[in-house]
Amino acid sequence: MSPTRRDWLKAATAGTVGFCLAPTVLAQTAPPRQPRPAGPLPEGVERAARPLRILILGGTGFIGPHEVRYALARGHKLTLFNRGRNPLMWPGEVEELTGDRNTGDLDSLKGREWDVCIDNPTTLPFWVRDAGQVLKGKVGQYVFISTLSVSASDATVGLDETMPLAKYTGADPMKETQETLRGKMGELYGPLKALSEKEAEVWFPGITTVIRPTLIVGPGDTSDRFTYWPVRLDRGGDVVAPGDGSDFAQLIDARDLAAWIVRTAETRAFGVFNAAGPGFELTMLAMLYGVRAATTAGATLHWVPASFLEAHKVRAWSDMPVWVPTTAETAGFSRYSNRKAIAAGLTFRPLAETALATLAWFKTLPAERQAKLGAGLTPERERAVLAALASRG
Repeated sequence: MSPTRRDWLKAATAGTVGFCLAPTVLAQTAPPRQPRPAGPLPEGVERAARPLRILILGGTGFIGPHEVRYALARGHKLTLFNRGRNPLMWPGEVEELTGDRNTGDLDSLKGREWDVCIDNPTTLPFWVRDAGQVLKGKVGQYVFISTLSVSASDATVGLDETMPLAKYTGADPMKETQETLRGKMGELYGPLKALSEKEAEVWFPGITTVIRPTLIVGPGDTSDRFTYWPVRLDRGGDVVAPGDGSDFAQLIDARDLAAWIVRTAETRAFGVFNAAGPGFELTMLAMLYGVRAATTAGATLHWVPASFLEAHKVRAWSDMPVWVPTTAETAGFSRYSNRKAIAAGLTFRPLAETALATLAWFKTLPAERQAKLGAGLTPERERAVLAALASRG
């Protein structure tokens, strides 16, 4: 039987959860860090017609800072709730509350009211339950950031928001914690997100917005999913490209996603939305040539059959980020319907812009970090694959 989405996620999460399709958080043991600049406000953003009081749960991860900057540019009043272990210096006034959802410490949220709550990092249903107990009746809209991994199957092309959801097969979802998920994240990530969606509607009936992103990419993505491609193509030379280029890819720039999340709050867009980009069907060939066009290194793409890659233990999704070979079971993996989200105002910037911004951000990282990508083939493995391909004749 061909691999399913959960199989890809299991493989990708063997060493890190960074390959999940939407943000998640693992317990941190490092001491608090010194605040660092969170980047400037986006340019050319008009002020919203009505400023909102926005509470963001988990605003210092990947998409959170993009949400904050866009919301500030729109003139909204921001409150962040997190553990305070990843402090940022914001380009505007931001209230920061501390607590820990792992231990149920939400005291700083009690007795407060907001127009909207954006819940970014939640995978665990009890996090939604605990937030609901504190915020029920205190927010006018609850925006839950889910994932397309809630889908029960990837076999059907064009699945919309009514698709069947993955079933949880554990003992008790409310007893799942970050500790119990260690080693099982790929298997349980989608089912627990699906249950978290349902829990959100329990506590915030009629005012819940569920957003299911596809692979989130762009500047700030520390997992190096997608980042591998602009970095590798900018390096030039002979590049292993997966398959024959006809497999499909779906991704969304974190800045596009963040801006649209804020706009769903402004328009009070309730319901479920697949946040999958771009606005057309994107093949791996179009994606990689599009990324290559954003550089000047002149890289040469060598398309390597999926069977050859498998024989040489080159894994889809992790060694070859973004890519999953098309089979009967994966035909819809990167072909989810995004019509509803587009109708609700979701827009996508050009791929070249995402590639250039990602590359520019990556080059600001310390040299030792740039030397060790979290995804993709190492130069040594890539050379070995290309040599084996050449020797095949």
